Amino acid sequence: MPRRRSPSPSSSTAPRNRTPQPVRVRQRTFGDFVKAFLAFVALAVLLVGVPAALAMTAGWPFPETFEPMEWLRQDISVSTFLGILTFVVWLAWAQFTACVLVEMKAALSGVGVPGRVPGAGPSQLLARQLVAALLLVGATAASFTPSLAQLGQTYDDNQRPTVAAAQQTPGLFAQQQEQAAGAAAAVAEQASHTEASPAAAKKQGDTKFYRIQPPEGRHHDSLWEIAERHLGDGRRYKEIFELNKDRVQPDGSRLSEASLIRPGWIMEMPGDARGGDLVEMPDDAPEVSPEVRQQISDYARTGGASGGGDQAQGGDQAQDSGSGGGAAHVDLPRQRPAPETGHADLQRPAPDQAATPAQDSSSFGLPEALLTAPLLAAGLLGALGHRRRQALWQSAFAGIGGRRGMEPPTPTGDALDVQDALLVGADPEGVRLLDRSLRGLAASLAAESRPLPTVYAAWMSNGDLHLQLAQPSGKPPSPWQLGQDQTFWMLARADAETYEDVDTAAPYPGLVSLGTMDESRLLLNLESVPGIVSLSGREEDRAAVFASVAAELATNGWSDRMTITLVGFGEDLTALAPSRLRHLDGIEALIETMEAETRQRRGALGAAGHDSVLTGRTGPARHTRWAPHLVLLAAEPSPEDAMTLAELAADAGRLGIGYLVGTGSGDLPGAAWEMEITAEGRLLAPLLGLELDAQLLPAAQRRAVVELFTDADPEHGPDGPGTTPPFLVDISEQGRPAVYARLVGSYEIIGLETPDGERSALLHEALALLLLHREGVHPRVLSSALWPRGVTDDVREALLDRLRDWLGTDPDGTPRLRTDDAGRLTLAKSVVSDLDVLRSLYHEATQGKGVDSRAVRGRLLTDALVLVRGPLLADRPEGRYRWLTHEIVDAQLPLLVADTGLALAEFHMEKNRAEKAIEALNAALRTAPADERLWNELLRATHALEDPERLTALASDLVTRSGARGLPPRTEALLDELLPTWRDAVAAAG
Repeated sequence: MPRRRSPSPSSSTAPRNRTPQPVRVRQRTFGDFVKAFLAFVALAVLLVGVPAALAMTAGWPFPETFEPMEWLRQDISVSTFLGILTFVVWLAWAQFTACVLVEMKAALSGVGVPGRVPGAGPSQLLARQLVAALLLVGATAASFTPSLAQLGQTYDDNQRPTVAAAQQTPGLFAQQQEQAAGAAAAVAEQASHTEASPAAAKKQGDTKFYRIQPPEGRHHDSLWEIAERHLGDGRRYKEIFELNKDRVQPDGSRLSEASLIRPGWIMEMPGDARGGDLVEMPDDAPEVSPEVRQQISDYARTGGASGGGDQAQGGDQAQDSGSGGGAAHVDLPRQRPAPETGHADLQRPAPDQAATPAQDSSSFGLPEALLTAPLLAAGLLGALGHRRRQALWQSAFAGIGGRRGMEPPTPTGDALDVQDALLVGADPEGVRLLDRSLRGLAASLAAESRPLPTVYAAWMSNGDLHLQLAQPSGKPPSPWQLGQDQTFWMLARADAETYEDVDTAAPYPGLVSLGTMDESRLLLNLESVPGIVSLSGREEDRAAVFASVAAELATNGWSDRMTITLVGFGEDLTALAPSRLRHLDGIEALIETMEAETRQRRGALGAAGHDSVLTGRTGPARHTRWAPHLVLLAAEPSPEDAMTLAELAADAGRLGIGYLVGTGSGDLPGAAWEMEITAEGRLLAPLLGLELDAQLLPAAQRRAVVELFTDADPEHGPDGPGTTPPFLVDISEQGRPAVYARLVGSYEIIGLETPDGERSALLHEALALLLLHREGVHPRVLSSALWPRGVTDDVREALLDRLRDWLGTDPDGTPRLRTDDAGRLTLAKSVVSDLDVLRSLYHEATQGKGVDSRAVRGRLLTDALVLVRGPLLADRPEGRYRWLTHEIVDAQLPLLVADTGLALAEFHMEKNRAEKAIEALNAALRTAPADERLWNELLRATHALEDPERLTALASDLVTRSGARGLPPRTEALLDELLPTWRDAVAAAG
């Protein structure tokens, strides 16, 4: 895509922070005037006519004298009843009048949610609609919900348009409140390179044109509004753009970006365009001036140029002309060339790029939703690995289910596809750099005694991180740099790599991915939104967005503590992170909970003397009091509940509380920012200038992800993990393998010649991955593991061909590297590793022939322990085998070795061979030095020697190894039992 050029720094105008204002400004139509007139008549009748009629017919509601006791003694007559009824009507009129005044004040000021008049729900809704219709034609016409979509500068018609400056840096929100319509047109800029739909084709003989109107007050015309008026749908602006792109306009410039249009320009319209201000040639020619008629005729002859030309050049011409009518708009970060070497960028190559394309022939139906969500996939993969390791340790030390967690289950079906998609799509390096960059920024600001700025959004593009601030916050600390103005801070990827881990709280844990636009990923800070964010669209599409947001917030690596409340969906998602996610049954419970928490947080901030949670997040109470609380409400609330939530959310940004609320109608009372998810997976927010490829977690993938997590739970149930290894080796003499790889310790291969050339390391790594996954490896998982930054299909297939040739065939001619029915790569049984043999020996000793034969058990356990030569792949080269971070074999192997050593020690202790038991335990400790069970059994075996000095020396060694943490409680209790004087003895020795 041609890169847009930025104007010189001297041409940009400095931004100015503004109070949030309503944003919807559009050109008035005749229907608007009719609605306004009817609303005026209705208000006049209700506010003036009703009291006048009451005063003339029933009189004033107040009596001439005030004698309550006398009133009580009177009989209730018809006149008394009519008097009470008249008073009630007067009271209803007064209440409605109060509602009109409240709504009028809120509409004119444009700040905050309108106050609630007690007991006036329906009356206030009617008042709001009438006032809105009346003000629709006024200069202050706006939405009656607070919107912070437009923040920043004022606009001076005599200055250079801010659109040129806005092109330099990423933006989520347009920079001018007064030009909200121009911000809506920003969506067009982001999609200007999308092909027009077949419906956009120009019909033969239809020659309708529209002339861009000059600014009316502070309102500027835009393609979005033109499409909305004349085509019935603002999203059809693309058709207008494609018809007119790069055609010469009357002033000599060209249309190159959909948001850069100027008064006096001519737009050819699609054939189905309708509206009174269109010019249809030649029928309407006599009705326009000769000058305009000539301009349209000249412009019509340039129709063949549409769709061609140098887009970048056209953009420069549009900027350099300097005529009026520019509109502030959203732009993506300026693209920087990706580094040629080093780690993966913050933004992984998208699967639809040249490297490992998602549409390649070997995709085999992997879920695209997870392949294109690198941060979400990395979070889920990391959390899943943690859950599986936790299950291993729980089963080892608590004996849950007879060590059922020793071998986690092998996923099948959708769960296997989702696991493969996570392995391919995950970008843990990007998560690490994002986390370090944000924490490093917080630490630098704290060192300078500066508060954290409020961040509305972050863009990640080609490794660069761009933060958009709510207001100017001065010069950022090094190595951060200013963007196009004081509201943008930018960090280059090379500078991000200089950050180390710092001990500070996560500053912006509420950042969550919404989607991508032109290869840039947007993260919205839900915690900082000053009000409710609404999401409209079909229920299933909204559910996919909600599930993605919830899953990423629950598992991301740039957050510490947080609470995520799910309402109306996602009860099963709590399995992902029970400590973060909670589910509420209904809106009533949510309102009750949030009212209490809002009061508590306001009081806590006041007592601490902080103006927001950000100013206290890096202080002493950072880990407890200021953790964010994000509410995801999928069920559409009633208008009354929506207004209650809006009142609670009015101060939410300061309190660290965020609200994302679903709505089917698209109109949610009290919503600050409005988004829509389409059936095609597009996330739209025209007034925010956004049109994204949404990040989704559809229902099928959500269920599969939950299945992965629940199956990893050691208390899952009888159908959970078993103790049988996934691959058992024939350990008899007849089962001698053709290819034997030694992975436990240094990496060696027996039975194959060492391949020559630079690809030897890749072949060895590919074989190791296949040996650790006897169930099969998806080709895309293999390529993602070997080439984290992506690789083309031909390179991957060439490596697989070399791997097949290197492994060779079995005597019957069968290749040792095969492809199963699901398209996954598997190894023949004749290719085994020492880890396979180790697992098989332990299984046979404890659950096979060794159960009935003590001699067989001892021989098998001894043979197993002889295989252990150190940690897994001990001599692997630096920078390779990074996929091991996603595996749990590094936790499985020490536990397996410890179990083998314990079983062999028990075997020897049955015959009182303490020295043999100590030898077996010491052999196991060389691979599993942190296993407390081995040390405790070593103490018991040493005690059996009845040598107090040797036991004291071992206790002293344990104390030294434990350091400042001290001995574990179980070990201390065991020493107290075996050697009551150990503390004094250790102190005397040390």
